[in-house]
Amino acid sequence: MKKYSLLLSLVMVLSVVLAACGPTPEPQTIIQTVEVEKEVEKTVVQTVEVEKEVEKTVVQTVEVEKVVVATPEPGAPECNVQPPAEKTRVNMIGWTYPIVDFYAEELEKCNQVDNLIVNTQMLDSGSAHEQIRLALSSGETSPYDIVTTDDPFVVELANEGWLLPLDDLIEKYRDEYDLGDIPEGIWEAATVNGKIYGIAVEANTMHLFYRPDLLEKYNLAVPDTYDDVIAACEVLKQEDSIDLPFTINLHAGWAWRIEFHNFLKASGGTWLNEDSTPAFNSPEGVAAVEKMKQVIDACMGEEGLTFSIDDSEIGMETGALAMVNTWATRAANMDNPEKSEYVGKIDFAPAPRVVPGGPHAGPAAVTFYSIPAKTKVDPDLIFRIIMEATDYQSQLGAAALGIPVRSSVVDKAEARYLPAAMETIANGAGNYGTNPAVAIAEVAIANWLPKVGSGELTPQEALDAAAEEYIKEATAQGYLK
Repeated sequence: MKKYSLLLSLVMVLSVVLAACGPTPEPQTIIQTVEVEKEVEKTVVQTVEVEKEVEKTVVQTVEVEKVVVATPEPGAPECNVQPPAEKTRVNMIGWTYPIVDFYAEELEKCNQVDNLIVNTQMLDSGSAHEQIRLALSSGETSPYDIVTTDDPFVVELANEGWLLPLDDLIEKYRDEYDLGDIPEGIWEAATVNGKIYGIAVEANTMHLFYRPDLLEKYNLAVPDTYDDVIAACEVLKQEDSIDLPFTINLHAGWAWRIEFHNFLKASGGTWLNEDSTPAFNSPEGVAAVEKMKQVIDACMGEEGLTFSIDDSEIGMETGALAMVNTWATRAANMDNPEKSEYVGKIDFAPAPRVVPGGPHAGPAAVTFYSIPAKTKVDPDLIFRIIMEATDYQSQLGAAALGIPVRSSVVDKAEARYLPAAMETIANGAGNYGTNPAVAIAEVAIANWLPKVGSGELTPQEALDAAAEEYIKEATAQGYLK
């Protein structure tokens, strides 16, 4: 019953937030006799069968470091896609993190289908967004046939006309793939002007990871607010075993934008007014950035400003950090003995609040697979590949790494972090809404807020500069007169 109520909270918050608003290289042809799945650190010797342009098959012995060794699950689903009549290549691009890397491997299972090659290219978040925008904005046929998007990014790309509406394909395959198992609120997160532009692969949020042993050692309660976090940091600075007491992710402009969204909404602010004029430089927006600066000064310093999401994850796994507020998709690795030195010794709580009793400062995010409007590959084939990679069986496997979007899988999922994640989604900062002009504001915020971290600008100065940039661009694009 608890899981069911958490699921309902996820569905309700996505629906309410959205209703209220109204961001390759060619693969070599190598046939390996070993499937890969589980990462190991030692040197492994693989026997690899390589097709040569000779009359016989040559068997080579190759030494590989830090490989991934496969242990196929019994009855693992195959790719049930009809082979295309001609040799077809499907290119996917996305940004790398554990659960999306898992789905990339699911997509690649379709390489077993005759005449079909599925190539996945996984970059860091900033590079992937840049490459996708560059490719789709050219007006030419997209070099990518599947693009990873999230709730703000799908709105941006769909409003530019760069994505294919998927409604007809969704209806065509609704029964075969039980698409009614995905809650309506999830579909709404990818709906722009009444049309659906994405197939959800995971829900996500950011919440608190912490070392209970260190909190107990210093008689500290689990932080409920960022004032609590700041107070805890002042105490934990005396702990010699850690490098930093706490981090949020502010190593890049896009990271500042994400954290600003969390702090802004949790402070009672909003991005834009109903007429699309800027609201983010309001007193609530200034208070949000001021609180972020207090966290930097008390907990992170210059060193903490360099911590990427990966760095913060590793910091918790190795004991270099006492606490971090980061993505739920990194929580499963805390209990992975191949990654973490603190298995079972890291606990989870909802994202801290900015205002006592207010929303948790964590988003309600969804990640999607979308199809470009201009692709040389049959969209029906692309859609089927996506369906095979994100079906019930695939999501059961992915549930160990993140929050699934199918109701039936959520009901079965067991993970220690899920209560904290679901509470943050249900009572947190929500998402960015569907006003396409928000994408312009996001870029402006990413350009100017890092100057607060460097001390070049005050919070008010940075937000006003971002507002000025936003007004200029939003006017040029017709959102403002």
